[in-house]
Amino acid sequence: MINDKLKLRGDVALVLKDKDGNVKDSREIHNLVVSAGLTFICSRMAGTSAGVMSHMALGSGTTAVSASQTDLVSILGSREALDSTSASSNTITYVSSFEAGEGTGAVTEAGVFNAASSGTMLCRTVFPAVNKQADDTMSVTWTITLSAS
Repeated sequence: MINDKLKLRGDVALVLKDKDGNVKDSREIHNLVVSAGLTFICSRMAGTSAGVMSHMALGSGTTAVSASQTDLVSILGSREALDSTSASSNTITYVSSFEAGEGTGAVTEAGVFNAASSGTMLCRTVFPAVNKQADDTMSVTWTITLSAS
């Protein structure tokens, strides 16, 4: 009998800097890979034409994370193209920078998507407010780790 215990774990690192590059806030948060994200992963393994993850978004929604969610509750601005994507043996890391004027406000949620609008949300996280002012920048590093233990 084979008993695989496949797990996905998401970790999000947020770094908020002021206009002079000084770190104002830094956090590490866990996330949920939503049902649509799990379906996406399986479809990519089958070789379907679903687009790769390409965007990240920030929002101000505070609704608890649920597997059935397909988008952020209240997006701040628009989805930003990923700055980089890197994969290793059991992790994939997405990085996005929200420059001055992008995603401004009380940021309380974030997500990873495979399109600039619509498309599929891979994962979402909710956290206590990070107050991003108009001249602040925020970098988000999102790491998904796959394990079999």
